[in-house]
Amino acid sequence: MKLFNFLKRKNNKFSQSGQDQFAYNISGSNGTYLEIGAHDPVINSNTFNLEVKCNWNGISVECDKSFQKSWGDNKLRKNNVVWDDAFNINYSSLIKLRELPNRLNYLSCDIEPAENTFNILKKVISSKLDFDFISFEHDKYNIGNKYEDLCINYLKDYNYKVAVKDVYSRNKRYKIYETWFVNNDVDFEEMDYSVWKKECYKSCKFSL
Repeated sequence: MKLFNFLKRKNNKFSQSGQDQFAYNISGSNGTYLEIGAHDPVINSNTFNLEVKCNWNGISVECDKSFQKSWGDNKLRKNNVVWDDAFNINYSSLIKLRELPNRLNYLSCDIEPAENTFNILKKVISSKLDFDFISFEHDKYNIGNKYEDLCINYLKDYNYKVAVKDVYSRNKRYKIYETWFVNNDVDFEEMDYSVWKKECYKSCKFSL
């Protein structure tokens, strides 16, 4: 399988730490996603390249309507955006309405603060949706490991395992802010982000 070289991409048209690349490596082209906390449609986006370059279909959720114009002006992004508080949404109904499967390839959880991110993760998982890959932002660098530990213990009961730990923001090794999980049926051995980043870079075949 070909890999994205996220380290060489410019203009921040990619996710902050290679979440899009990891999702592609796990699930390939024509995947599906649910993105909780969409923010800008391009800058630091976890789903821009998946949608635009890899033909992924999905739904983004964002409550901050100051981003609405940016999404409206972007002609490359066609997938659905729900402009609402993430806690107001019935996710099983939304997925059914958009004719997406109950097993999606990628769940991106990134709202503020970390307590909300954890609570929305529980809401989504309790909707009986499954995923190949979940990226969960816990802001460990800022508030300690409370929500990282809660998330690990919670997802373990729903057949997920840690895939990549100590994910940091680009080259800021002190800024560990996220953990990546995969479903137990995904063949992936746990590793540190610095190792994944190094191995990913070695094996990249092309650059976006």
